[in-house]
Parts: sequence; structure tokens; C-alpha cells
Amino acid sequence: MNSKRCGDVFLTGAAVLWLAIVIGAQGAEKFRTRLSPVPLEVSQLENIKGVGVATATLVGDKATIEGTFSGLASPATIAQLYLSPNLGLRGRVIGDLTVTKAASGTIGGTIQLTPLQVPLFKKGLFYIQIHSEKAPEGNLWGWLTPDVRR
Repeated sequence: MNSKRCGDVFLTGAAVLWLAIVIGAQGAEKFRTRLSPVPLEVSQLENIKGVGVATATLVGDKATIEGTFSGLASPATIAQLYLSPNLGLRGRVIGDLTVTKAASGTIGGTIQLTPLQVPLFKKGLFYIQIHSEKAPEGNLWGWLTPDVRR
């Protein structure tokens, strides 16, 4: 193959790769949340503590979640993605996320949504919840809402 033809093949390949990246980036929607203590009673103040942040990227029907947390009163046990009937109300588990089993760490995972769940995700009806040893019914939670930062 001559050098001109090699150059043409390289440029064509580079153009296809660039186009795939641009199209993929345009289809991605970003969401974010601040993780804070779940609603609690005064008797739970010592057990439900901490803070965190998380982001989600929605591409088609796949939500990829990444986040960090710190300051829990006991090690995290599980992290899950929930769907609620309304913002601020407890909902049902949609999927499990990976979580560092410690008082500080990371959460993450990719969850495939159903066609009916995708528009609900975009409306902000999904939230992340981290449970811990001393707060087995929930320690931190945060609602994933569209990331409007520029």
C-alpha cells in the first residue's frame, strides 16, 4: 500500500472515531446529587451521619453512577438505586451499586433501565441510598437531578 493510501485510510479511521465520540457525547445526559442523611428521629442522630456526592450519566437506557462519601458513623453495607413515586418519598429498589465497606469510600455501577423508567429518571424520580451497619434502613440519600452546571 502506498503512503498516500495509508494516509487516506488513517484519516478516514480518525474521522469515524471522532464522529462516534461526538455522537456518543451528545446522547449522554448528566445528573448529580449531594448525598446527605436520610430523614431521621432525634434518637438516630449518633448513627446517621455523613456526606457525599454522586453523578450519573444516562446514555440510552443505561445509567452509570459514580460517587464518594465520608463521615459515616459505621461502615457502609450496601448502596442502591431507587425509584420513587414522587420527589422526597421513599421508593422501591431498582438495582444494587458497589460500595466501599467503610465509613468513607466510593459507590458506583451501571444499571439498565426499562423503557418506562428512562423518562422517570430524566424527571428526577430516582435516588441513591447508602445503608450502614448502624443505619441498616438508610444512612445517606440523594436525588439524581439534571446537572445544569456549565
